[in-house]
Amino acid sequence: MSDKTPPEASAAGHPQLPDDGIEGPPLATERGAAVASQWRLMWWKFRRHKLAMVSLFVVFGLYLTAIFAEFLAPFDPGSTDRRGGFHPPQMVRFIDRTDDGFSIRPYVYDTKRNRDPVTLRTTYERTGDKVYLQFFGKGDSYEMWGLFEMERHFLVPVNPRERYYLFGADRLGRDMLSRTIYGARLSLSIGLVGVMFSLFLGVTLGGLAGYLGGITDTVVQRVVEFVLSLPTIPVWLALAAALPPSWSIEVRYFFITLIVSLVGWTELARVVRGRFLSLKKDDFVIAARLDNASQARIIFRHMLPSLTSHIIASVTLAIPLMILAETALSFLGLGLLPPAISWGVLLKEAQDVRSIVLGPWLFIPGGAVVITVMAFNFLGDGLRDAADPYSQ
Repeated sequence: MSDKTPPEASAAGHPQLPDDGIEGPPLATERGAAVASQWRLMWWKFRRHKLAMVSLFVVFGLYLTAIFAEFLAPFDPGSTDRRGGFHPPQMVRFIDRTDDGFSIRPYVYDTKRNRDPVTLRTTYERTGDKVYLQFFGKGDSYEMWGLFEMERHFLVPVNPRERYYLFGADRLGRDMLSRTIYGARLSLSIGLVGVMFSLFLGVTLGGLAGYLGGITDTVVQRVVEFVLSLPTIPVWLALAAALPPSWSIEVRYFFITLIVSLVGWTELARVVRGRFLSLKKDDFVIAARLDNASQARIIFRHMLPSLTSHIIASVTLAIPLMILAETALSFLGLGLLPPAISWGVLLKEAQDVRSIVLGPWLFIPGGAVVITVMAFNFLGDGLRDAADPYSQ
């Protein structure tokens, strides 16, 4: 009998799991995996998904940008400059060369506005003058989260009367960087609020249908089938077109959120119903019922926690659909309307040929939509794979 330990066995006698190439907690042994919690197993599996990890930081950065929009935006998104219509994007430089050497400070080159005498097209010519910038300088006053007044911005000109356009300007000379940052707040929040509506309806109706069964299950299933049979885009367009344009921004925002979440809850309800049908026959649910636990306690304390990982993955994949729905409705003029600022409202201003020719940078909010949707999709894929940490 050989005294040699097989190469695939550990010193403790437990077989080695495949190396995932990630430094950290003891994922190397089956014992470490056996005693780990479900959330720890999900995290170990999730961080092996490189694109999902990158997307997690991208999504986190996007929502930080939306939260601190007033501070990050260099100018008031509604302030106009009659001398800056369709101003092209400028590059921020940091090495300032002088006769005495060089210094490190941010600046942009100033521009001079000209008009072609034949085509009457406005052009901007770079001059040798520099517009110096400063971090955390004073600029346009604003109310941070509507609570207290501030003047500090992340990057503004040293001279408050000067302007710079990192993302260019629109036809009224409004800074596109500031408007894109402010637009992130409405577009990203509609995704979250809409998913909350869908999550509430999907978990509540799907859970009741799966746990109670009988007539409740039949009614919920027929409602789900009816909603799924409706053509999504025409229903969205019809409901959005029925909203009176005289409504305030807040009321219109609320109803647009309801419209985009109208269909999203049905798929989640079906998933929750199917899981409840299988879980209610498990031993731990039967034991809770024999222990005279209330139905609410059985559902919310015992059954729903086992679905948390799947619900999180479903919610993450549903958010980009909500964002795209709001963007499409606002782009068609049926969603949010000016003076509200969202990515869809900003893209609506780039519909005509004149804007495409004179200001192609007006499509920058569309790039923000693409980055957001791709980040959420990669993040959702990673969470969906991590929801089953024992899968290979």
